[in-house]
Amino acid sequence: MRSDLFASENMVRPATAPGMSLQNPQSIRYVVDGECYARQGAMIAFRGDLRFERKGQGVGNFLKRSVTGEGLALMSVRGRGEAWFAHDSANCFLVDIDPGDSLTVNGRNVLCFDATLRYDVRMVKGAGMAGGGLFNSVFTGEGRLGVVCEGTPIVIPVSPGAPVFVDTDAVVGWSARLSTSLHRSQSFGSMIRGGSGEAVQLRLEGDGFVIVRPSESRPGGQASG
Repeated sequence: MRSDLFASENMVRPATAPGMSLQNPQSIRYVVDGECYARQGAMIAFRGDLRFERKGQGVGNFLKRSVTGEGLALMSVRGRGEAWFAHDSANCFLVDIDPGDSLTVNGRNVLCFDATLRYDVRMVKGAGMAGGGLFNSVFTGEGRLGVVCEGTPIVIPVSPGAPVFVDTDAVVGWSARLSTSLHRSQSFGSMIRGGSGEAVQLRLEGDGFVIVRPSESRPGGQASG
């Protein structure tokens, strides 16, 4: 049988080591030898002896998620084998988190991560009830995180004295050491008259970076987070 479908770049090659890697720009391959975590419903294929179980949030995180809608609907993947993860054909990226690093990510952009990483749902200080959610997911520890983004992300450096303002529906994540607050870019009178559609942004200050996606629409018509 002959077809471009069977081109070498589409074929799965033998695994060389446990862990996460890009299968292609829209999917992640995870060679499991023990345990990893992924968003519920993200598995598109697997082989080997693997078990998929819903993962609890913990009492504190569960209450936060119930109130705000933010958080991760997670499943644990245990055993030995290979699993492939994807979400709505979004672009996938691997982030290596080292000891001392701390990354804030919108829950909707998390695909999978190593069990060695610590995950918490924390309040976005100064964000109030912004469109991007009152809570986001913070990752610390050491390990690899798989992130999805609708379109090609934009990474904007943030430096002291030069704050960056981002739409709360477009933000993917940022350096957790940055300080956050809400910024109103138009007057109350302008808002009453219809406004510009750009009333409130998330202001980030300090030394680090912020990641945004090239769209402020909410994926699938759902609320952010």
